Amino acid sequence: MIEVKTASLVGSALDWAVAVATDAGDVDITENGVSCIYQLPEGGCWTNLYQPSVDWSQAGPLITEYQVALIPEAHDGKEGTERSGRWGADVYYKGGEQYTTEHCDTALIAACQAIVATEFGDTVQVPKELLP
Repeated sequence: MIEVKTASLVGSALDWAVAVATDAGDVDITENGVSCIYQLPEGGCWTNLYQPSVDWSQAGPLITEYQVALIPEAHDGKEGTERSGRWGADVYYKGGEQYTTEHCDTALIAACQAIVATEFGDTVQVPKELLP
């Protein structure tokens, strides 16, 4: 495990941190990325490649649950940002603490970083093999 800034998390390291922060199920690292093994209510298990940093169907419910506000960089009003595709996210948690991301390449990366911060704050321990 290695400590990294939440703001620098991307890819499989970010997906892993989201899985752990949200208690998404048993987390496994595979050659394809991060997988979660879910216990189904009716019994048995379901394994899924877990990529909320790129998959709206996985991140969307988390954005709703954690009430993450997504803000396009263009809303900052800085000259030259009106055509930016970059995003920030803002989240309140634990009775009023707030975390605001830096601008990220996608809305989902920003949202996932904000969700990770609600559990771990500014730094998080991630498996070294997930880092680029």
